[in-house]
Amino acid sequence: MVIYNGGKHGKLLTNIVSVTKFHFKMLHRIYPVKHDTDPLLLPWDRFSAWLHCICVVGFDLELGQAVEVIYPHHSKLSEKEKTSICYLSFPDSNSGCLGDTQFCFRFRQASGRKSSLGCFLDQFDRDAPVCLKRDQGHYYGYVYFRQVRDKSLKRGYFQKSLVLISKLPYVTFFHSLLKLVAPEYFEKQEPCLEAACNDIDRWPTPHPGKILVLPIMGTVMKASSTITNQSNIYKIYIYIFLHQQCFHPVFFHIQMLWELVLLGEALVVMAPSPAESSDTVLALVSCISPLRYCSDFRPYFTIHDSEFKEYTTRTQAPPSVILGVTNPFFAKTLQHWPHIIRIGDMKQAGETVKQMKVKKLKNLKTLDSKPGVYSAYKPFLNKDEDIIKQLQKGVQQKRPSAAQNAILRRYFLELTQSFIIPLERYVASLMPLQKNISPWKSPPQLRPFLQEDFMKTLEKAGPQLTSPLKGDWMGLYRQFLRCPNFDGWFRNRRREMMKKLEALHLEAVCEEVKREQLPLRPGTLTKLQAHIDSVILSLPDDLQGILHKPSTP
Repeated sequence: MVIYNGGKHGKLLTNIVSVTKFHFKMLHRIYPVKHDTDPLLLPWDRFSAWLHCICVVGFDLELGQAVEVIYPHHSKLSEKEKTSICYLSFPDSNSGCLGDTQFCFRFRQASGRKSSLGCFLDQFDRDAPVCLKRDQGHYYGYVYFRQVRDKSLKRGYFQKSLVLISKLPYVTFFHSLLKLVAPEYFEKQEPCLEAACNDIDRWPTPHPGKILVLPIMGTVMKASSTITNQSNIYKIYIYIFLHQQCFHPVFFHIQMLWELVLLGEALVVMAPSPAESSDTVLALVSCISPLRYCSDFRPYFTIHDSEFKEYTTRTQAPPSVILGVTNPFFAKTLQHWPHIIRIGDMKQAGETVKQMKVKKLKNLKTLDSKPGVYSAYKPFLNKDEDIIKQLQKGVQQKRPSAAQNAILRRYFLELTQSFIIPLERYVASLMPLQKNISPWKSPPQLRPFLQEDFMKTLEKAGPQLTSPLKGDWMGLYRQFLRCPNFDGWFRNRRREMMKKLEALHLEAVCEEVKREQLPLRPGTLTKLQAHIDSVILSLPDDLQGILHKPSTP
């Protein structure tokens, strides 16, 4: 729509219209919606901000695993999603898992499903650190599995799982929630489940960086990033913990594992139970934080998964994915994978840590093989002996696991930051100078990322400025620039920089309009007003309500 076609001022007005579109697009970010009083939230909206649904999965002698209950009852799951949940909610190994077991899985979301909470959840994603952002294409399943002897049943065992289905990677939080809800459910059945869901539907929507008080079944959970010892309040991490225990069997190879995860290498974790499998995979994924792991990962994977054939075929190279498995069958079907981690029983792990060399893949014939790393990979960086000695000393002195975890998290964080800082510095240089942003022109474009130009910056401004590690940093960067983790990181950084450019351009246009106080004919003003009205009317009703201002006399 042409409003005014008159030289310099016409170009400025065109920019006014274009930035007006951008401005309205961003309104829901400028005017966040209040959680507790907003009349636009419908019943179950707050619940849906945390969970998609809660499932009860039981075992039937004739049907096998089956979803017995889905709550709330209006929640939708495709048949393929139900099948995935059924198989992933039960242990797939010979470990027995008597008693109560908790673990986590991840599966693909059926295509075509959209949330009614787009406005609220988009705002949440914008504010959240990368490790807390919603998973766009997958669901997480948080499982509380109970298996006890019961002679009254034909099978001789009571076997049932309570499963929380969510798009949020709040591993520790949801496991803590299950510890409160699941035992009550197994005792009181569905009325208890309904009460818990009603409590969750009164929670505020997730908000990273704030302490959230979350009442649940007569208890108060306090979600935060710190821990307290208050007797009647559970104050818990919502981040993924990086368990030092997960790396216990591969103690001397943590730096090599960091490289494998950073480069998006195909990696399989063979463990004796779903709990140890999922804990280890999640620990691996989080070891490159604050960089987001952009490839696929399955904390617990079974032979019934729809991607089973794709991942076990020998006709092509394994995809960029981290799998956690427990079934001994995988020791044979995944033997062609380039990197295999064998995890022993963590509960039986001794206090001493013995150094084990990286073993050749041909030595791995069964799941009963000794714990260790089976790979032909040659690390780019020299081994950091200091962190090994520090952690080994902690084991010998029986240092608390929380302290060991803190040491390991800090080490991985500093290593990743040393690696990513040169990339951040180079990408920032691709941003046009602010003096080149003119209200009379369209926003300038970002300069392209040129690999060789970036590599030249490493000589004087590389990771050696912040990391004492020696080795082939250049080779590591070249390999990283070809992997999905770089692609995902750069796409996100480019998107952020484009938004920054648009915001600076909007500011320049507004300042120019304010400075020049352009004289406009009444007809032009009328057309401009009509265009703005059409933009407003194209917005959802809730945003129109935010924008509406009663006319003043």
